[in-house]
Amino acid sequence: MDPSKGSIFKTYDKPKGYSASNSFATFMIIGPTCFFLGMLFSSFPYDYPLLWTSTETPAAYYDQLETHLKFLHASPPIIPRILHIAISVGLSAFFIKLFKPSEANLLFDGASLVLYVVGIIVYITNIVKGLRIVTLGVYGVPEGDTDIVIGREDSLRVLAASNTILALVLIGVLVLQAGQWYAERKDQDEAAKFEKEQEEKKDAKTQKSGGHVTRSASKKKQ
Repeated sequence: MDPSKGSIFKTYDKPKGYSASNSFATFMIIGPTCFFLGMLFSSFPYDYPLLWTSTETPAAYYDQLETHLKFLHASPPIIPRILHIAISVGLSAFFIKLFKPSEANLLFDGASLVLYVVGIIVYITNIVKGLRIVTLGVYGVPEGDTDIVIGREDSLRVLAASNTILALVLIGVLVLQAGQWYAERKDQDEAAKFEKEQEEKKDAKTQKSGGHVTRSASKKKQ
């Protein structure tokens, strides 16, 4: 039984020499991902005192951080629109690459798409929601039907941790895309090596058969 027929995901053979990692859709993924990582890196100096240092964070720092986040959340509408366009470009690139996918596309691009969607979920549920809470200044409200109350300091730490989680998820997307490039490069090298060996064997067989015919002809002449 053909294993490809038993799979719920159908794969397709790509033309010889085709490389999904060098396609334009790959750059449509890498570009927005690096753009998001740059945005998160610009927030790292604000998140560092909350997560990555053992010294006590002064109370005045929380006031400064709140001012920064409120200013960020109150940015002109064109700013979030550009961000959402970049997100849409990355999503559309995944769907382009996963149209009639090869096995490499299904493995690497499928996993990258899962991480990308996880990043979007973190952005919507944690970061956007956190910015709204900071802007409203409403802390200590129970979440849903639970009695869990998150104060001001903890809310800002959760927001900083969400930035770190999102950065790790996006780095995972880049690692998978780099892994796809390496796997395809390795596969092409092995295919070229195999073809070269087959050609050498064919040439050796041809030369051997040619020498045998020559010797037979010389004997007939004698």
